[in-house]
Amino acid sequence: MGRLLIPRIAVALVAIEHVYILVLEMFFWNKPLGMKTFNLTQELADATTTLAANQGLYNGFLAAGLFWGLFTGNRVFKIFFLACVIVAGVFGAATAAPKIFFSQALPAIIALGLVLALDKAPAAQRSL
Repeated sequence: MGRLLIPRIAVALVAIEHVYILVLEMFFWNKPLGMKTFNLTQELADATTTLAANQGLYNGFLAAGLFWGLFTGNRVFKIFFLACVIVAGVFGAATAAPKIFFSQALPAIIALGLVLALDKAPAAQRSL
C-alpha cells in the first residue's frame, strides 16, 4: 500500500492544483486575486475574461482525468493526463511565463516519475 500511496498523493496534488487554476481562471480572473496571481491590469483582465474561462475549463479537464485515474486505479489514465499537464506546462513556460514550468510542469514530471517507478501493480489488484 505504501508503494502506491506516494504516487497517488503526487497525482492528487497535481489534480488539486489544476482545480485551483480552474477556479482562478474561470471565476477570479478579473477579480483582485486573479489579477494579482496572473499580474494583470483590470483592463486586460476584463478584455480576456472569456479566454481565461476557456483556459480554466481545459485545466478542469486535466484535473478530471487525473482524478479519474486515481479513482479507477488506471495507471494509463494517470500517465496520459500527467503527460498532458507536462506538455501544457512546457508550452506555457515557452510562450507565456517561464515560471509556469516550475509551477505546473515540474510537479507533473515528479508525479509521472513516481507513477512510472512505483505504481506498477495491475489495475485489478489495486484498491481505492
